[in-house]
Amino acid sequence: MYGWLWRHLPGPTAVRVVVALVLFALVVAGLFAWVFPWVEPRLPFTEVTVDESAAGAAGASGLGASGLRGAAFR
Repeated sequence: MYGWLWRHLPGPTAVRVVVALVLFALVVAGLFAWVFPWVEPRLPFTEVTVDESAAGAAGASGLGASGLRGAAFR
């Protein structure tokens, strides 16, 4: 696919690089402007799978993130 795109870009190598970078920037801008905002409400970012009681128990037993980090540097 990239070879096909490169062969169809106009001009010498320097012009092809500039055109390829502009096309890449347009694709990224289109993703941020339309695709990501459309997809974001459909993703389960607010669905938490960790139970608060389990997180509290892990922290109390010393197995939480701070407990592991402290044990690694002792």
